[in-house]
Amino acid sequence: MADKVLVVTGGSTGIGAAVARMAAAQGYAVGLSYRSSEEPARQVVEEIRRAGGRALAMKADSASPAETAAFFAAVDRELGRVTALVNNAGITGPISRIEALDPAALDQVLAINVKGCFLALREAILRMATDLGGTGGAVVNVSSRASEIGGANEWVHYAASKGAVDTLTVGASRELAPRGIRVNAVNPGLIDTEIHAKAGVPDRAERFRPMIPMGRAGSAEEVADVILWLLSDQSSYVTGALVPIGGGR
Repeated sequence: MADKVLVVTGGSTGIGAAVARMAAAQGYAVGLSYRSSEEPARQVVEEIRRAGGRALAMKADSASPAETAAFFAAVDRELGRVTALVNNAGITGPISRIEALDPAALDQVLAINVKGCFLALREAILRMATDLGGTGGAVVNVSSRASEIGGANEWVHYAASKGAVDTLTVGASRELAPRGIRVNAVNPGLIDTEIHAKAGVPDRAERFRPMIPMGRAGSAEEVADVILWLLSDQSSYVTGALVPIGGGR
């Protein structure tokens, strides 16, 4: 596993941090980006290093082509050529009905959730694609059950952005399969992470719990387990999959 190098965008908290820790425990060198959560990112890296792993964290706006390219270049220099990508960086934007949504907030959601996915995927392709000198690899995009449920009265803008991520996943999987890259997505449902508090509804996981057939919110680690499986050789014939992780909802 010495040559396994994973990039996790938005890897400082929540699902991204769980993926970074779990991947490092499985032998990956891990580069994680963050936009504002510098201290949590530093803590994840220190935890990995204390356990004997290799990791780095770098501030990079996922919606910026220049910052995304610089982040991948730093991973190349310090950890080695990227072999796996988890496109996790994302925001919900404010809770809002469609007609009340600030267009600037919509621009930000689409820039980070959709454009950011494209930019990181582009950098990964340049390093992994067999026709470009790479040895292949795997990508997992972190989408959402909202892409199917729709987010009515709350996050239609967020749901729409994740619908785009789903379509990107299917299209990219077909384009990149002949070039040695598998592309899949996970679609988490109600997961107990910081995302709810950042959206201004810290009690959302508890309020929505009765709507989940399994009767509880999921954990970041449960999502990370599926992501790591999709990155592994155990899923070597799986590409273009959209895996729901929603407790039955």
